[in-house]
Amino acid sequence: MDTPSVKQIICIKWGTFYNARYVNTLYGMIARNISGAFTLTCFTDDTTDIRKEVNCLPLPELRCSIPPEIPGKWRKTALWGAELFGMKGVALFIDLDSIIIGNIDDYFTFGEPDDVITVRNWVKPLRRLGQTTVFRFTIGQHAYMLDNLRADPERISRKYVWEQCYVTNGVRGGIKFWPSSWTRHFRVHCLPFWPLRYFKEPVFPKNAKIIACPGGPNPPDVIQGHWEAGGVYRPPWKHIRHVWENRDTLDRKWTLALKQFVRPTAWVAEHWREN
Repeated sequence: MDTPSVKQIICIKWGTFYNARYVNTLYGMIARNISGAFTLTCFTDDTTDIRKEVNCLPLPELRCSIPPEIPGKWRKTALWGAELFGMKGVALFIDLDSIIIGNIDDYFTFGEPDDVITVRNWVKPLRRLGQTTVFRFTIGQHAYMLDNLRADPERISRKYVWEQCYVTNGVRGGIKFWPSSWTRHFRVHCLPFWPLRYFKEPVFPKNAKIIACPGGPNPPDVIQGHWEAGGVYRPPWKHIRHVWENRDTLDRKWTLALKQFVRPTAWVAEHWREN
């Protein structure tokens, strides 16, 4: 695929889980790791404090209801509509919790313009399952994805559960995958196995371009060395004691909480920054 004259990148932000810092940092990371002209468009319900270089547009309407007990980011499916505020052509979607550590030009030249290309799911590598943390598509070309969901949202969401499973199975002609080394999963590829993570900083994946953080911990928390937003860093022995003392509150999840430990990570701070 030839390199487009202007590379279009999009993201989506709704609710309060991610603030403007994530959008602004994504723009800064892109600017440092791309060649030529680009645009970043953020579809959002709150433009407060988002830097002026980002093109902010309203959230595209899903216009259907997903049962509240169904997990997954089904709101992202609205991006597949026939009309996206006049935007045209090929677009690269990047999740806000991503860390860009290398040049991303290849995401625009890999494959053919009409391809839908996603990350191959890291957690279930033996399944041909896409992960929509980073995906490329042609705007408006697969409007049936949104139309079909609107026609029967309960059946489709219950059948696939996760939005990326719907994308994997719903795109006509099938999806393609990026080379596996390009997009890595922080917990799978960077975080040392427990209990080694008590003593070793997360590993920098040298051949990667983007690191995804689905399910946490998120980049600003990794920088500070805690798992949850607003947490504090505790050395390993204090972390163990804290979990043990709060095990009744944590109920059966206290053993999982023991593993939710990350050391302050300097290389994430080096890359996950606005300027």
